[in-house]
Amino acid sequence: MNKALIVILGAVTLDAVGIGLIFPILPALLRDVGHMSEVATLLGIMLALYSACQFLFSPILGVLSDRFGRRPVLLVSLAGAAIDYLIMAFAPQLWLLVLGRAISGITSANMAVATAYITDISNEEERAKRFGLFHAMFGIGFIIGPVLGGILGDFWVRAPFIAAALLNGVNFALALFVLPESRKGQPGAQFTWDTLNPFKPLKWALTFSALIPLMAIFVIMNFVGTMYGTIWALFSEDSFQWNGMMIGLSLGAFGVFHAGAQAFLTGPAVARLGERWALVVGMACELTALVILGLATQGWILFALAPLFALGGIGMPALQSLTTTQVGPDKQGQLQGVLASLVSLAAVFGPLFFSFTYFAIRGTWPGLVWIVGAGIYLLALPLMLGIRRRAPPIPAVGE
Repeated sequence: MNKALIVILGAVTLDAVGIGLIFPILPALLRDVGHMSEVATLLGIMLALYSACQFLFSPILGVLSDRFGRRPVLLVSLAGAAIDYLIMAFAPQLWLLVLGRAISGITSANMAVATAYITDISNEEERAKRFGLFHAMFGIGFIIGPVLGGILGDFWVRAPFIAAALLNGVNFALALFVLPESRKGQPGAQFTWDTLNPFKPLKWALTFSALIPLMAIFVIMNFVGTMYGTIWALFSEDSFQWNGMMIGLSLGAFGVFHAGAQAFLTGPAVARLGERWALVVGMACELTALVILGLATQGWILFALAPLFALGGIGMPALQSLTTTQVGPDKQGQLQGVLASLVSLAAVFGPLFFSFTYFAIRGTWPGLVWIVGAGIYLLALPLMLGIRRRAPPIPAVGE
């Protein structure tokens, strides 16, 4: 594994830890600034705002990284994140916290630049494996982050924000002193206000038939993926009367198996099956696990399903690798920005849909929500027929 890949994966892990640190203490922080009775509403608004900012700015950062280089865009976003978390750590009023979450959403859109960087330094045969490592490292960071945030928050509710600022400072130092540029910007590139139009890259991507089925599958997989974080704890409490420790252990098992499969199985699966069939196998495993989960009557089944859900995790890196073959090397940031934007769009609407669905059916059959998720997943299967291995060259935005 080369040095640049190690550094970018380390940066991704630290970024995920920094993001996850905040989630356990947001309700307490809202109460700390004096909003005792409005916590649930404000929390929903802040989480939705975070995802909306990611949706708007991921394509912008992707295009900027194609035009000016990956490294300067990463440096600016990491520095901005560190400063933002420090501001939030000492914010005395609600409006500063809301503004801080919006800025955090903007700076976390740098994941589009990180995936473009991985594409730059990887040949086509390596990409699926390395995207698997990317998702695994992000998942590990997201497992560590909430645990660490909860521990620090017990000492002082503002402490996780200071820790997140320090982690982003470490990330900035790694990018500044160790990370080489993977793709230099375009000669003579100039900034224009038109670059800040987040819908222009989306319009560009939707113009080409080769990308449409891939993006549709990407949206469906990420939309269904939001179901786990939204419903898992509620379903476990209602169906098996689990306490917080059991819910945490089950989520930990889910995360560990998922990260392990993405890190160690994606590469061999794609090498043996190809990206398209690895995607099919991953989707089939997750579909099967969702149906079994919907019919489960005992809690141990959730732990037993962790390996099957993990096998489903190879689908996303295979799909992401497949999309990179549809565009040239000078447009990868643009493409990854669009994909990251679609992830954020799913994160805005997925939790709303699944929470509404669950509360509508929890009194009769709580497990039906997982069957609903499997049904949405099935919508992706016809789209598989529209996938091509490689498309003709696609012009960049503005060409």
